[in-house]
Amino acid sequence: MKLLSTKATCNSHGQDSSYFLGWQEYEKNPYDEVMNPEGIIQMGLAENQLSFDLIESWLDKNPDVPGFKSNGKSIFRELALFQDYHGLPSFKKELVDFMAEIRGNKVTFDPNHIVLTAGSTPANETLMFCLAEKGEAFLLPTPYYPGFDRDLKWRTGVEIVPIQCTSSNNFQITEPALQQAYQDAKKRNLRVKGVLVTNPSNPLGTTMSRSELNLLIDFIKDKNMHLISDEIYSGTVYSSPGFVSVMEILKERNDLKDCDVPVGDRVHVVYSLSKDLGLPGFRVGAIYSENEVVVGAATKMSSFGLVSSQTQYLLSAMLGDKKFTKNYISENQKRLKRRQRMLVSGLQKAGISCLKTNNAGLFCWVDMSHLLHSNTFEAEMDLWKKILYEVRLNISPGASCHCTEPGWFRMCFANMSEDTLNLAMKRLKAFVAAESNDNACSKRTSRRKSLSNWVFRLSSRDHREQEER
Repeated sequence: MKLLSTKATCNSHGQDSSYFLGWQEYEKNPYDEVMNPEGIIQMGLAENQLSFDLIESWLDKNPDVPGFKSNGKSIFRELALFQDYHGLPSFKKELVDFMAEIRGNKVTFDPNHIVLTAGSTPANETLMFCLAEKGEAFLLPTPYYPGFDRDLKWRTGVEIVPIQCTSSNNFQITEPALQQAYQDAKKRNLRVKGVLVTNPSNPLGTTMSRSELNLLIDFIKDKNMHLISDEIYSGTVYSSPGFVSVMEILKERNDLKDCDVPVGDRVHVVYSLSKDLGLPGFRVGAIYSENEVVVGAATKMSSFGLVSSQTQYLLSAMLGDKKFTKNYISENQKRLKRRQRMLVSGLQKAGISCLKTNNAGLFCWVDMSHLLHSNTFEAEMDLWKKILYEVRLNISPGASCHCTEPGWFRMCFANMSEDTLNLAMKRLKAFVAAESNDNACSKRTSRRKSLSNWVFRLSSRDHREQEER
């Protein structure tokens, strides 16, 4: 008798990706400065731990808030009781104000059009359920976040078709690549319902240009489809060019309403406090859409993954402190910039370069193709295993992000101390030096063998010639 569902027994979750396997190996042997100094350093986790002291300082100065008090009186019972799945109005207002502040107040958001979710993972999945049927497709530019293979596909049955981007233009989206992906989907008899992008990009650590965003808007307008812009890293932009939200593009253009369904109703933003505030454990995500049907359906679905009232209350008070948010955003970006420069400098000393357009996020997109023994993804996996087991660094290989070119890796820099980052770079530098020496020895040995063979052949030829005389 079949006791379990197909969903429970299938192997389509994506947990066997090298992206997740690296985490599993780290958990078996985690680095600790005192307890396990030879352990694996976690550079595959995009967490922002650089500004916790700012949040902790605010909590110390506002003890009533984490104590669930208002004007000195306990509101514990009020927060402990059943909540409406629409969320606390006070929190939704402060959240949209914070989203606007991150975008330089160039755009505003209506709290009535936001849906709260327990993180960005359910936000993206909920949009898949709202916008597509099982067997339909979304186009995603490569490289993309490995978790999307789980988040977008596993329970929904929606397919992902890659938009193949390359290093020749720093992995920017082009019109030919968009059209090719659309044709690839048609060849697979897939109906394309939309495009999903991350801006700033995970794993590239870059912001999208206005030309790319306008290209995407034109594409979905022409094809009558949706665009999802996952903007969970929007507050981590620390260098120029600055961040441009898709909402800015919609505001600037006047040619998007003359459609059966206005383009503005087909653009949806995903946001979270996991990266900008470094609070993934709080499980706070959101969908923003001007489409009332999508908002209504997503709100109903959100009952399966609500944000607790206690979390909403605490964060509404914190985000409502505009002096704090202004200082936090500015200081956090400065710290990210400094830490990113530390990583880039350490990599340069090891003879490794990063994507030059890197200006955002909690990671760098790193080119180690010169360390591959061949230009293949098999060689990339061999290098990844050496770095994981010998160097004891967990980084994310490009293959797990569906990169089209072997040798690229994502390295995170904001989830560790400066000392730990320096140790990671020291280990990597020693590894590269050893690899270079091994390669040089191999080449010398190969040249000696070739020279010996040449001398042997020359001697044999001379010997034959003397015998012939």
